[in-house]
Amino acid sequence: MSILNPYVLLGIVLTVLSAFGGGYWKGKHDENTRQQIEIAAANAKARETEQNMAVVANTYATTLRNAQNASRVKETKLRADIATGALRLSIPAQAPVCPTADTTPAAGDSRETRAELDRSVAEALIAITADGDAAIRKLNACIDTYEKMRNMK
Repeated sequence: MSILNPYVLLGIVLTVLSAFGGGYWKGKHDENTRQQIEIAAANAKARETEQNMAVVANTYATTLRNAQNASRVKETKLRADIATGALRLSIPAQAPVCPTADTTPAAGDSRETRAELDRSVAEALIAITADGDAAIRKLNACIDTYEKMRNMK
């Protein structure tokens, strides 16, 4: 049997090709297994990060809810005080200049003239202020939540 025999050459070629094919298949299979392990690890880390982010979001949502409730209590008290007359809102107003003989103010007189607001105007101002404060609280909670989550990654 000679090395130049076509059957021997065919056997050598088939052996080499099957070795390369088997190595290729095993390498592909090993790489697929390695990638699956990496994907599982990345998914586990992502789930953990997602759970941490959910905790942060719930914490800030609870904080915002508590702040909004406290603000509503203050707003309700303020509205009740305005309605009963226990609290009156006023703004500085310029008084007409009246010449008098005595221009020195009495003790404790601040010489500031004030105009009292109508109750409906006071209610409207309270509503506008409450809406603005609520929007600011929501925005600040959103910014805080975003910053905390952005730094978690």
